[in-house]
Amino acid sequence: MNCTAILRHARGTSLTTRSQLNYITSEILNCTKCPLHRTRKNAVPGEGNPNAKIMLIGEAPGYWEDVQGRPFVGAAGKFLESLLAEAGLKRQDVFICNILKCRPPGNREPQPNEISTCTTYLDRQINAVKPKIIVTLGTHSTAYIFAKAGLPFKGITETRGKLYKANVLGLNVHVFPTFHPAAALYNAKYKQTLIEDFKLLKTKILELKIG
Repeated sequence: MNCTAILRHARGTSLTTRSQLNYITSEILNCTKCPLHRTRKNAVPGEGNPNAKIMLIGEAPGYWEDVQGRPFVGAAGKFLESLLAEAGLKRQDVFICNILKCRPPGNREPQPNEISTCTTYLDRQINAVKPKIIVTLGTHSTAYIFAKAGLPFKGITETRGKLYKANVLGLNVHVFPTFHPAAALYNAKYKQTLIEDFKLLKTKILELKIG
C-alpha cells in the first residue's frame, strides 16, 4: 500500500497525527513532481509539534535549509526563534513549514506552477495538524491561505498584524499574517514591526485561550 493509500485508509483508523505527518514527509523527500527536485540538496518537509495549536507557514527553503533539510535554520530562523519568544512560544511548541518544500535556484520567488504542485503537501499537513492559528510569513503564504479561506488579499503591508477568522480546508482557524523574518535581514525597518506583530500574537493567543 503506497503512502496516499495508507492516508486514505487512515481516515477510518486511529492513525496518529505524527504517523500522518511522517507519511507526508516521506512523500516530500522522494518527490519529483516539479523541476525543483533536480537542483535541491534536500527537500524541507517541515517540522515541529504534531499537535501544535500554532502553525507557521513561510515561503520556501533558503540556502541553509536546503543544506540541512530543516525549515528556518539560517539567520532568518534565529530571528524567528526570538520572535516566537516574544509570543511566549518555543520552536518545539509550533509546527513550521513552507509553501514550497524545495529551494528555488538563487532563492528566487516561487512560481505559480510550483506553488500549485507543492501545496498539495501543505494542505495535507494543515489537515493533519489541525492548528487553531495559522501564522503566514510573507506575501506568498498569506496570499495562498487567504485564497483558501476566500479572503481578499490586498498585499502583506496592508494585511499584516491582524487576526482573521476563517475556514481553511474545512477547519475553523484564525489566520495571522506578518512579514517574513528574512525581510528584517534586508531592511531594518521591518524588524520592529515583526517584533510588535509577535507581541500582538501573544495577546491574541491569550484572548483565544489557546494553550
